[in-house]
Amino acid sequence: MTTPGPRDIAHLGGLELFTNRFDESYWFFTELLAMREVGRAGDSVFLRTWDTYERWTLKLTPADQSGVGNVSMRAASPEALERVVASVEASGRGTGWVDGEEGVGRSYTFTDPDGHPMSIYWDTEWYVATDDKPALKNQASRFPGRGVNARRLDHVNYLGASVEENGAFIQDVLGLECTELIRLDSGKIGAQWFHMGNKSYDIVYSSDHTGSTGRLHHIAFAPDTREDILKAADIFLENGIHIESGPHKHAIQQTFFLYVWEPGGNRLEFANAGARLMLAPDWKTIEWTEEERKKGQAWGMKTIETFHTHGTPPVA
Repeated sequence: MTTPGPRDIAHLGGLELFTNRFDESYWFFTELLAMREVGRAGDSVFLRTWDTYERWTLKLTPADQSGVGNVSMRAASPEALERVVASVEASGRGTGWVDGEEGVGRSYTFTDPDGHPMSIYWDTEWYVATDDKPALKNQASRFPGRGVNARRLDHVNYLGASVEENGAFIQDVLGLECTELIRLDSGKIGAQWFHMGNKSYDIVYSSDHTGSTGRLHHIAFAPDTREDILKAADIFLENGIHIESGPHKHAIQQTFFLYVWEPGGNRLEFANAGARLMLAPDWKTIEWTEEERKKGQAWGMKTIETFHTHGTPPVA
């Protein structure tokens, strides 16, 4: 089997988010997060964060139940794409090639062991600003200067029936590296954080307490600073958005965070990692014990109960 290297996947691409309250979710992302509509396909709309170089970040789709659809990743090169595809095919989890959407080229689709749909591609259309041209030519488009000003997609946190099985797939088949994990008293892994490049994490798996498969814990967007997250809390407060937890600082990964539920019930995080990067090519995975996690977040705030129970789609 051709095993991909730790840098064969460059970064997360776009993702599809299902919502059972489409109009309200559309308002949330365009008005409060200042995302821009760049295309439509059927009932779905494509939205972009202001400094992504690609055409779109989020495909918002109306559905009976909220949750996550396909999450795409861009390969580091055409050769890297071939290596990853060969590895996925050898694992038996591939579902074939499809035409990409809204400027994304030919994409290879597959699922993780939990059934979450994923895809990988190389060819992509770079965004060309029109009425949103920036003053500085080295950013993708003009800074919106309103709302939360979500700059880019930061990471995806899946719920999984088996964190170990999903983690092995991400690590052994896709070639991502585990930066931190939680080891339960039983010896099982309760959560794992994986990264693609120098960011400390891009994909996370958390144990689904219901034993269900294919669910979402949260997606995260990155504003520029901690202060942006503090301002975001006020924006959500004034607009009746449910603030679940934060602002505060995580112990694991040290991210400054705010968690909210968008109108469709999907959990969103606004995350600022400061200057923390994984520069060591031989990084050794940090393990956290169950007892250490009981201490709460970095500054002592206890993890709220819904953080362990809420996910989309909901399970009765």
